[in-house]
Amino acid sequence: MSEVKVDKLSPRLGTTLTLGDSGDTITLPSGVTFSLPSGTISNADLANSAITINGTSVSLGGSITTFSLPTVTSLSPDTITNSQTSVIITGTNFVSVPIVEAIGTDGSIYRADTVSYSSSTSITAAFTLATDGTYYIRVENNNGFSGRSATALLTVSDAPTWTTAAGSLGSFSQGDAISVTVAATSDSTIAYSVASGSLPTGLSLNSSTGVISGTESGTDSATTTYNFTLRATDQESQTADRAFSITINVGIKEGMQFN
Repeated sequence: MSEVKVDKLSPRLGTTLTLGDSGDTITLPSGVTFSLPSGTISNADLANSAITINGTSVSLGGSITTFSLPTVTSLSPDTITNSQTSVIITGTNFVSVPIVEAIGTDGSIYRADTVSYSSSTSITAAFTLATDGTYYIRVENNNGFSGRSATALLTVSDAPTWTTAAGSLGSFSQGDAISVTVAATSDSTIAYSVASGSLPTGLSLNSSTGVISGTESGTDSATTTYNFTLRATDQESQTADRAFSITINVGIKEGMQFN
């Protein structure tokens, strides 16, 4: 094998140019370019040929198989408790059946309990995560290619828990000034609301404190029990409902005459 040095070369279009023998090295001086006419070279003409890129020989005239990395874009639901919960993972390029992991912001890694494949854009994974926090979701296809969500999409948080027992909050007379309190706990601030039913006329619920207060101003002609459901919602949008009641007693309004 010999070395062929080229100082200047200007072939015309259609010219067949042969430099050296098979296996020879062609060296172009610094600043010299070697241009070929534009066109298409068939795979057959490139058979058994190769070029060297960064010291690695790359065969020409063949074909390659490409793979697309999976992506994770969203979860539903995106907030769960510590109990086993299934979430639907939406993304792209999923292959049946992938490995799915939750990666904590502290680097801890938890593999999903189960994974089911729906399509290349949807899979379902069940997680049991004992530690509250936020987690990235990583999907690894069975061909070894993987992708992780750009942000910590999954939140693990304790749902609100009611400390006030369900049922009656008391009986009061019509026209009374009333104040009763309901309470729930969570790992974040709770907001209270009326989910269904209605409070006695004149009463309102403080969404921050859980105090139901006001002066009963109804016009009921008989004792009435008001049934309603209150909802506790934490900052992670987790909710807990509980049913309560308040009874308003109505006394006799008219006297009776005996002869």
